[in-house]
Amino acid sequence: MFHTRICDLLNIKYPIIQGGMAWVATAELAAAVSEAGGLGIIAAGNAPAEIVEKEIKKAKELTNKPFGVNVMLLSPFVEEVVDVIYRERIPVITTGAGNPGKYIDRFKEIGTKVIPVVPSVALAKRMEKLGADAIIVEGTEAGGHIGELTTMVLVPQIVEEVNIPVIAAGGIANGSSFLAALALGADGVQIGTRFICTHECTAHDNYKEAVLKAKDRDAVVTARGTGHPVRVLKNKLSKDFAKLEKEGASIEELEALGSGRLKLAVVDGDIHEGSVMAGQVAAMVKDIKSCKEVIEEIILEGNNQLKELLKQGKEV
Repeated sequence: MFHTRICDLLNIKYPIIQGGMAWVATAELAAAVSEAGGLGIIAAGNAPAEIVEKEIKKAKELTNKPFGVNVMLLSPFVEEVVDVIYRERIPVITTGAGNPGKYIDRFKEIGTKVIPVVPSVALAKRMEKLGADAIIVEGTEAGGHIGELTTMVLVPQIVEEVNIPVIAAGGIANGSSFLAALALGADGVQIGTRFICTHECTAHDNYKEAVLKAKDRDAVVTARGTGHPVRVLKNKLSKDFAKLEKEGASIEELEALGSGRLKLAVVDGDIHEGSVMAGQVAAMVKDIKSCKEVIEEIILEGNNQLKELLKQGKEV
């Protein structure tokens, strides 16, 4: 019932893509999502090419299903990472923090699908003109680096303006939000925060516990003063950011405060001084399941809700 053109484009069973979360989206998580019928993504982040290559090879040992790599275009190692992806013939890449235009023709040579993350209508139209195969439309509800527009407002606007498939991201964690994204015109969804709380995710248990304990107002935006706002869960670090910004700190001071803090949270488990990136749907995540259970639950709930809506329509 939920087979869309994204499924055909990416050769996946369900139109669900796992978000490219730095330090979180490892080979283990990507392979598990792909095995469950979605598209798993390895996050390159700012990692050197040899680390990314190691994760790719590990994922290939864990699954024979398609998976992708998220490329952070501002990474100092981006050229080397692109070379690795080309050499390993990765079927899909998603991109963030920059323009992937200079790499698109090269990737098309080997059939790699290029899917940029966009926060606005203008950028979506630009990516389509450059030859992107699809776009991920990310609303401000998402965790990590965000734009200003909400998913519900942004997705239908972009759907009207482009012809390539649209993947909705931000605020999606269950069957009802999945179904809502499709109702807005999206061909699929990208989910990040929900996949943090899975057995296959290698993030520190403290990080997962922070997501499980999150309430509705705990996902806040920090570092607006840098021009690159980040959504995280409230903790000492977020309060330190707020204090510095209120005092008129420079961009350099704010960037220095945030340096290395994501690894501190995800790998070392320091959820007080570390950056606990998570979306507003963190408050909806109540348990730790396998990736297979998460995806099947979303599809089943979406199916049931759609059937109920159709039934109500007939009654009216």
